[in-house]
Amino acid sequence: MKILLATIILAGILSCQSSKPEFRSVSVDKFQHLIADTSVIRLDVRTAKEFAEGHIPNAINIDVLQPDFLQKALSSLPRKHTIAVNCRSGKRSKKAAEMLAKKGYKVVELDTGFNGWTAEGKEQTKE
Repeated sequence: MKILLATIILAGILSCQSSKPEFRSVSVDKFQHLIADTSVIRLDVRTAKEFAEGHIPNAINIDVLQPDFLQKALSSLPRKHTIAVNCRSGKRSKKAAEMLAKKGYKVVELDTGFNGWTAEGKEQTKE
């Protein structure tokens, strides 16, 4: 009887779990710490113009606002690596992070975006 009750409770708890793919939103300092690992792929999802004006060093650029974003991301981002996503303020990167998480990627997102990164005086590069 106890086993049956425990099974019912566990099933109830699991059924309440969100099936929404998850990603982590992190602070600038945590993001910087995470991307220090060279196996983490840095993905900037802003426009090409925004990216050229300044970006986190060693980031690649795939514009999340383009209709082929997911196709480009799936063809160029290996699933075995963590993807560290940023945009300008954090809105577009959350959209991109959710899309990638739905496809099975482990994703970390810079909560305050590139604006937060530069406001804290972190390194950037320009093209």
